[in-house]
Amino acid sequence: MTDFTPQPSCATPEPVNTLRVEDAREKILQQISAISCWRKVALRDALGQVLHEDVISPLSVPPHANSAMDGYAVRGEDLKHQLISLKRVGSAFAGKPFDKTVHTGECVRIMTGAMMPEGCDTVIMQEQAEVNNDLITLHGEHHSGQNVRLAGEDIQTGAVVLTAGRRITSADLGLLASLGFAELKVRRRIRVAFFSTGDELRSLGETLNPGDIYDSNRYTLHAMLTRLDAEIIDMGVVTDNPDTLREALLQAAKEADVVITSGGVSVGEADYVKQLLDELGEVHFWKIAMKPGRPLAYGKIADAHFFGLPGNPVSVMVTFYQFVQPALHKLAGAIYHAPMVLQAIAAENIRKRPGRFEFQRGLLRSNSANQLEVTMTGEQGSGILHSMSHANCFILLDEDCDGVAAGQSVTVQPFAGLI
Repeated sequence: MTDFTPQPSCATPEPVNTLRVEDAREKILQQISAISCWRKVALRDALGQVLHEDVISPLSVPPHANSAMDGYAVRGEDLKHQLISLKRVGSAFAGKPFDKTVHTGECVRIMTGAMMPEGCDTVIMQEQAEVNNDLITLHGEHHSGQNVRLAGEDIQTGAVVLTAGRRITSADLGLLASLGFAELKVRRRIRVAFFSTGDELRSLGETLNPGDIYDSNRYTLHAMLTRLDAEIIDMGVVTDNPDTLREALLQAAKEADVVITSGGVSVGEADYVKQLLDELGEVHFWKIAMKPGRPLAYGKIADAHFFGLPGNPVSVMVTFYQFVQPALHKLAGAIYHAPMVLQAIAAENIRKRPGRFEFQRGLLRSNSANQLEVTMTGEQGSGILHSMSHANCFILLDEDCDGVAAGQSVTVQPFAGLI
C-alpha cells in the first residue's frame, strides 16, 4: 500500500493562510486606480455615467423669492396689528409677477411659485383670509417670513451641486436641467472582456452531447456588467487548450481594461488558466474563507486587470458582487458605497459549520407583524442557480457562526444594493 497524503479541498477546515473576505477585497482595491479619460455627453445620455468633475451651480435655486402656497403676499410689518384688513392691489402668478411696489396696508393675491412682489416678505394662506371684494381680512396667528421660499434656499450660486465620482441618477438629470446644463463631463466607460472556459460548455442554440451543458455564466456576467454600464466584449467559450487560452487572454488584455474568466482557477488537470497566467502576467491565486466561491485569481496581464472566477454559476455571481463589482466602481472613478446590510429574523433554522464566511441565498420580506423576515431559497449548492434566481438577498453568516436558529436575528445584504 503506497503512502497517500490527502490534499486540502473545499471540504477541509480552512488553513491559517486562507484569506478572509474583507482582506481579499481590500487587497484588490489597493491595486486599482481610477481611469482618467473623460468625454462630454448630452444630458439625456448621462444617466448612469460617472461624473469627471464637480458640478458647480451657475445660478441660485430658486432664483428669486417665491410663494410656497396660494394666498396673499403681505408686508410682515403689517402683521403687528390685531385686526388686519388689507387692500388687494393686484395679483401675482408663476411667470407673471406683480411689477409694482406693495405699500403698508396693501396685499397682492399670489399663487404657488409666483415671484414675491417688491415690499412683501410674507404669504398668508388663502384659507386664513376673508375676502370682501378688494378688502382682505386676515385671521389666525401669523409671523413675518412665513410661507416664502427664499432665493438660493435650495442651491446658491457657486455651490457644489454634485461631486466628481457620482453616478448620475434620474433625479440628478432633473436637477442639472433646472440649472441649465445641456452636457456634462463624464469618465469614459470601462471596457471589460470576458469568456468562459471548459470543453463541456456549449453556447445557446448548439446541440448538447452527453456530458455537455449550456454556458450560463456569460449571460449572468453580461447582465451584471450591463447594470454597471461597462463596455462589454463577450469572447464566448474558450476550450481547454493551452494555445487557444493563451491567445484569448492576450487578445482580451489588449482590448480591455479588465479581463474576467469563469472556470479554470482550481486544481484540476485540465485547468490551464493558472499555469498560463503564471506565464503571461502577475497574478495571485487565493483561497478565500468563503462559501461559495473559495478559489479566486486576481492580478494583471499587461495593463489589464484580471479576475479569474470559479466555474460554478452561483460562485461566479457571489465573487463578482463581492470582489469584482467594487473594483470596477473604483476603476471607473465612481464613489464606492458599501452595500446596505439589514437585520432580519430567520424564519427557519439555517445550518452552517464554522470556518468560512457563507453567502446563503434568501428571500427577504415583511411578516404579519411587519418585521423583516428571511427564508432560504432551497438548496444552497454553488451550482444551483435556481437559489439565486428566486432570492432577493444574501444571508451573511460570518466565519465563527455555527448556524442560526429560527427566530434569531441574522444579517442580510439585499440585492437591491448590489444589482
